[in-house]
Amino acid sequence: MTKRWFLVLCSVVFVAANSYAADLIVYCGAGLIKPMEELKGNFGKLHGIQADVHYGSSGEIFSQVAGGQPCDVLIPGAEKYTDDALKNGWVIGETIRKLVLHVPVIAVPHGNPAKIGSLEDLARPGVRVSIGDPKAPAIGRVAKNMLTKNGLWETVTPNISVYAPTVNQLLIYVALNQVDAAIIWEDLVTWAEGKGKLEVVRIPDEKNIIMTIPTAVCTEAPNKDLALKFNDYVSSEEGRRIWVKWGFEPYVK
Repeated sequence: MTKRWFLVLCSVVFVAANSYAADLIVYCGAGLIKPMEELKGNFGKLHGIQADVHYGSSGEIFSQVAGGQPCDVLIPGAEKYTDDALKNGWVIGETIRKLVLHVPVIAVPHGNPAKIGSLEDLARPGVRVSIGDPKAPAIGRVAKNMLTKNGLWETVTPNISVYAPTVNQLLIYVALNQVDAAIIWEDLVTWAEGKGKLEVVRIPDEKNIIMTIPTAVCTEAPNKDLALKFNDYVSSEEGRRIWVKWGFEPYVK
């Protein structure tokens, strides 16, 4: 290869690489994909930029930030993760915003064939239960803590047929009637994929553990100015309307 063609090739590779370079990098819980895609699209059009959103379990995206992966904005499924990130100096404290509530419910297949009516019913012999992996999605840790809080962890554990790596997998297991019940976020069952395929059994507040979804700008954000604007946008009145549109309950101070 001649020097001239080598330089041309390098130029092509450089242009291609940069044409797909994101102007903003967001790490977001997998269960938030529907509102986040709309928020990302609106913000991108407003500012003429390309945002790259990495979706995963809250534990997974937290580990990536902890490992030093470039990240502008962190939006996990529960406050615990931004709290821990703040303790380690990975997010900027004054940028933490509480967005909306994450309310756990019991999802059952359409018709509720196992006749699940409460948390206690998950311990009945023969009931097939799915929860999130307590070390991965936020709903997994919440489900375990909730069952423990109500003295049910030991009796429900033998019925757990699958620990899901992401909250979206829980929705699939229920919709396909592969399990009789799953502890899942209420907002997920409002999505089109779940309509007509599952039903909801609500958990009394005194037995439940309701979480808050936060957003925060990372301390080492590569694109800090845009990160601050995006952080403000997802927590703005317009942003909150989009969250509510997708089934989330607004956070009230």
